[in-house]
Amino acid sequence: MPSDRRVLSINTAPARPMEIEGRRILSAIGKQSVSTPTEPARIAVGPMGLAGDEQADLTVHGGLSKAVYAYPHEHYAFWQTVRAQAGVQAWDEALPMGLPGENLTVTGLLETDAWIGDLLRFPDCTLAISEPRRPCYKFAAVMGFPQAVKMMAQSAWCGYYLAVRVPGTIAAGETFEVIPGPREVSIADLFRAKMRKDAA
Repeated sequence: MPSDRRVLSINTAPARPMEIEGRRILSAIGKQSVSTPTEPARIAVGPMGLAGDEQADLTVHGGLSKAVYAYPHEHYAFWQTVRAQAGVQAWDEALPMGLPGENLTVTGLLETDAWIGDLLRFPDCTLAISEPRRPCYKFAAVMGFPQAVKMMAQSAWCGYYLAVRVPGTIAAGETFEVIPGPREVSIADLFRAKMRKDAA
């Protein structure tokens, strides 16, 4: 197991009102870090997700198959750069953990190497890779520029949803082992197929 497969931050949020293009909606996309390697609070993981986290629209996020959302930290530098180019943040300002909307900011497992059905085994819980995230207008809103959705669609840097196979707890700083599933389709391939279908 590569030593760099670990959780860098655990992020949660309650559903809160937010205004997007003049519309007032309810969303929990604005995640805040609640566990870091320097302050590794243990967060309970149940069948429907992390303690303290909510989903406003269960037709899009949440439920048993999309209980937890993970996003690779390797993409953060890209988003930090394009946000700076768009004038949304300073060039030397770090992208806040959880800003893309993920529960788990992870390192060591990109979308091309994440396969549907693979298990991520942590010390006290096990999660299963279930499907890619589809970017929406809420993602563009929190990232601060309208091209964010198109950029995610083009790059396939979408992250992946996880179903809870073994409930327990999780803390930032923990490493995880990938237990291979059937390895029939990767997150990146399924995401591109879904994007092509949406564009058709």
